[in-house]
Amino acid sequence: MAQIIIKKNKIWFFSLFTIFLIISTLTIFILPDRYFNDTKIIVFDKYKEIGWIGSYPFAIMFYNITKLKYLPFFVIALIQFPITSYILYRIGVPKNFHIFNTNNLVMFVAFFLLGIYMSMPTKEFITFLLFSSIPFIFQSKITNRKKIIYSLILIASFSFFRAYYLLIPIFTVGLYLISFIQFKKKAVATIFYGLIIAIFLSFSHGIIKGEFLSKLTRQDYAEAHANNVNTIIISPIPQDTWYGEAFGIIYGYVSVNIPIGQILGNLLTPQVIVFAIWELILYSILFIKFSRCLKKKKENIMEFWVFSILFSYFIIQGIFEPDLGTSIRHKIGFLPIIYYAIYYEHFKRKT
Repeated sequence: MAQIIIKKNKIWFFSLFTIFLIISTLTIFILPDRYFNDTKIIVFDKYKEIGWIGSYPFAIMFYNITKLKYLPFFVIALIQFPITSYILYRIGVPKNFHIFNTNNLVMFVAFFLLGIYMSMPTKEFITFLLFSSIPFIFQSKITNRKKIIYSLILIASFSFFRAYYLLIPIFTVGLYLISFIQFKKKAVATIFYGLIIAIFLSFSHGIIKGEFLSKLTRQDYAEAHANNVNTIIISPIPQDTWYGEAFGIIYGYVSVNIPIGQILGNLLTPQVIVFAIWELILYSILFIKFSRCLKKKKENIMEFWVFSILFSYFIIQGIFEPDLGTSIRHKIGFLPIIYYAIYYEHFKRKT
């Protein structure tokens, strides 16, 4: 009889899956009611938005067509969390996944968050499904040029769900062009000039539409909900001037990716501190890997494109995200690419 051998990394993956699946099914009985505000909009279509264009309309349509909205939340957890976990499993399980290092610990927390957010009807399930296609394109046997072109076109097509996804390919190509300029600290400079592109994009929107982009999409919303959300992101400088908008975009980027201010401002809220630290460590890991990649870009050209897509998304988050909690939830929707980027060296050997 042939002996079946399961490697330690996969045993640990399945163990995490089992633990967080149980947590996911119990979420409905644990989380406060405010965590289900988006879910109520999707399930009950409070504002009669159902349709094919836009995140809420499409999510309402998706859960209506699939009939998932009629199921108890613990059953939804039993469907959505296994699907998303299986996708990550198919992307690959790193050989050292069972070892407690910084990369793995960050991903363990990400798995926990995935279990939380997949326990209800959510836009993040749809986002996860959409962006899970990108790692598989990069792992395919087509030429590198086709991998890049297909990925960017596909991401642009996701703008039917969230319009700002159309900006990701624009910023990705922008970061690629910036990377050819010689800087001492290339990673810092590349991201900084990526933010400059975001600022000029917002100025262009202001000239054409009469209102700056970040002020319109984040600041106005944040000011209206400042009393209801602990982790709201409000620029200390009003964003109704060009310099205020420029500062606000940089401030937004730092707030959602390097949230030291959120940690200091919520010392009496342990859950905020924990997840802000998680986001800070996640960003630090990815930034270090991106920096190493840039030092030998020719040898790591495909890795560079993966990280460019990822950091383009982070820059866009700096424009649009109204609070830290929302930015973390949206990152979980982007988890397939984050997972692929963190373990890229393993997947490169695999392919």
